[in-house]
Amino acid sequence: MSRCTAVNRFFVYAPDRKDPDTHVKRHAVRPQHFAEIKPHIDGGTVQVAGMVLSSDQTEATKGQKKAEASMLIVKADTIDEVKQLIERDVYYTSGVWDTEKLIILPFVSATPLL
Repeated sequence: MSRCTAVNRFFVYAPDRKDPDTHVKRHAVRPQHFAEIKPHIDGGTVQVAGMVLSSDQTEATKGQKKAEASMLIVKADTIDEVKQLIERDVYYTSGVWDTEKLIILPFVSATPLL
């Protein structure tokens, strides 16, 4: 008899600070952010990750895009594991993300995740 194994996923919305230099700071630490999150993506913990743009931009917008936030779908046993992952991220530790406005909520996907 087959058993259904529950998988806990969490939605993370990490808005950028509104300081004038946040965009520059984000760009400066971006290589470190990518290098540090890659093992979590490769290992399947971070299942979706990306940059949230302002409403006047799209992926097709020419030139460098300005982030408003980051969004992730994270697979973990507990919300505390997700918080620890986020709090170690260079965007968190360097002040790119507005840590007071960070949102982490349980997430149930209606569609398959890659």
